[in-house]
Amino acid sequence: MNEDQGPAREALFPPADLKASLEAILLVADEPVPPTVLAQVLELPRETVVTALAELAALYAGQGRGFDLREVAGGWRYYTRSEYAPVVEKFVRDGQEVRLTQAALETLAVVAYRQPVGRAQVSAVRGVNCDGVMRTLTLRGLVEEAGNDRETGAILFRTTAYFLERLGLAGLDQLPDLAPYLPEQLEDEPDAGAGRARG
Repeated sequence: MNEDQGPAREALFPPADLKASLEAILLVADEPVPPTVLAQVLELPRETVVTALAELAALYAGQGRGFDLREVAGGWRYYTRSEYAPVVEKFVRDGQEVRLTQAALETLAVVAYRQPVGRAQVSAVRGVNCDGVMRTLTLRGLVEEAGNDRETGAILFRTTAYFLERLGLAGLDQLPDLAPYLPEQLEDEPDAGAGRARG
């Protein structure tokens, strides 16, 4: 009987490893992650995961970190604390005002041509996680929330009037056609994004 219980106990994460695993997952998550998903990934009971998440949230709050862990929209996610919003905004707006990075420009282009679009969709197009870049674009006033996806509940984003102002456009219909800039193998695909640019 002890032999049967041994492997099962080895599969469980020690408390420190569990919390570190949760931190690692949540740092790369685009959207709030439901505890059931975390429990499935870590192969642990949901209650164990929820307890660990609550303990992490209390730990961050108690230490006065610049971020906290919140339960929102049925999932958990990291957020910068509201009292530090002015500092974060100053860093994003003033500290990096000279020009957008290549990653930011690519992300902004995906949003502009495929809006409204969720973070996961933008990440899929770019092939990398775009969570931080989307935050930067939002803080700079170039991108804003545009409701939630009906099927997944994910937050959708669109470009702002400020975006049009910076590009000198009257409307999105004035965005240049993407087709001439796409690789030939994409031009024949109906969802390549070129169609959205024309309309």
